[in-house]
Amino acid sequence: MNKNNNVQGIFLMMASMVAFAIADTLVKITTAVMSTAQVMFFLLGGAFFIFALMAKLQNNRLNDPRAFSPILLLRYLAEITGMVGMVMALANNPISIVGAITQASPILVTVGAVLFLNEKVGWRRWCSVVIGFIGVLLIVQPGANGFDYAVLWAILAFVSLSIRDLTTRLVPADMPSASLATYTMAAATPFTIAWVFFNGESLIPAQVDWLVVIPMVVIGALGYMLLIAALRAGEVSVVMPFRYSRIIFLLVIGVVVFNEKPGPLVLLGASLIIGSGTYMMWREQHVKKMNIPS
Repeated sequence: MNKNNNVQGIFLMMASMVAFAIADTLVKITTAVMSTAQVMFFLLGGAFFIFALMAKLQNNRLNDPRAFSPILLLRYLAEITGMVGMVMALANNPISIVGAITQASPILVTVGAVLFLNEKVGWRRWCSVVIGFIGVLLIVQPGANGFDYAVLWAILAFVSLSIRDLTTRLVPADMPSASLATYTMAAATPFTIAWVFFNGESLIPAQVDWLVVIPMVVIGALGYMLLIAALRAGEVSVVMPFRYSRIIFLLVIGVVVFNEKPGPLVLLGASLIIGSGTYMMWREQHVKKMNIPS
């Protein structure tokens, strides 16, 4: 793969992270006037329509019986739980903190790969895992006075999305990404509809701001498509570290849009997460290329 492909992949990955950061911002704005269940209905229902359309345009089959395999059912559950945690976290916490915690998922995925997929990880990556978790603890500050339990929603999203990413490694390689995304949204949408009705709410509330909701759904889906394009355009070891730019974008958005003031421990924790995660990704690809102990 040549240098130009890697440059293109980096550009697409950065564009993807910008899109996700904007979508996160719109979710946080929307949760101020709509319930979590209603926001999730729009996110999942809109994404289902977009991904199903993509799958049909790409002539992908949407009746694959493997969609009901145990590993995919677990992935659907992790996706639903992760989205609940993410939306609740954005509604109740500074966006900069949510972004930093949830972007630490590759660290937990590495641990899960060792425990459940029998992958081998050497002392270098284990050190990176420990440093990454220290970064998370610096942001969460569990022993601090006045601990805000709302941050646990971000932890729920962090753990659930890590399980989703881990199970994705076991998805059949020949299953198209658009089809997988469609199956996931199809599994999650009925849950959100039931949640809305259980709360005695309307699926489409009177106070819905379509100028915010429509971009929220479209930009979120665009981020997903750009992410897939980035991974297909460049080398994983070169492109993936740039996913941590999302933390930086959300820190800036938090300060500029929501007047947040991240403390020194939050900034230090985010730096440790970015550094450890970037090194782990690089080391994993280096080990595979050189066929050396990890």
